[in-house]
Amino acid sequence: MKINLKEKFAKIQHHWHPYIIGELNENYVKLAKLKGDLVWHSHQEEDEMFVVVSGTLMMDFRDGKTIVTNPGEILIVPKGVEHRPWTTNGEEVKVMLIEPKTTKHTGDLKTPQTVDQLDWI
Repeated sequence: MKINLKEKFAKIQHHWHPYIIGELNENYVKLAKLKGDLVWHSHQEEDEMFVVVSGTLMMDFRDGKTIVTNPGEILIVPKGVEHRPWTTNGEEVKVMLIEPKTTKHTGDLKTPQTVDQLDWI
């Protein structure tokens, strides 16, 4: 199955809302546009993989560390690790996420930013 990322990203209108573009074994392949920051959260049972397509993804961790991930780089957040993704200076960041189908958007935390129902684009 061939998927055009540029065409899929063009369909995304909301920041921090992941959309499913494919399935890989027991995982979803998702795309999202990010701008500003998301809440602190963790995923107790699933690792998360962020592939930065454009922009610079910042990721804070509770130990005080911030990891900067640039286009063409991947960041893997291990299960159970609390994290907070954000972007700088109003920059829009485009990411691909590869994660188990059971992964909830903001883990067990429910906020106004939480997306409960994932859509296919």
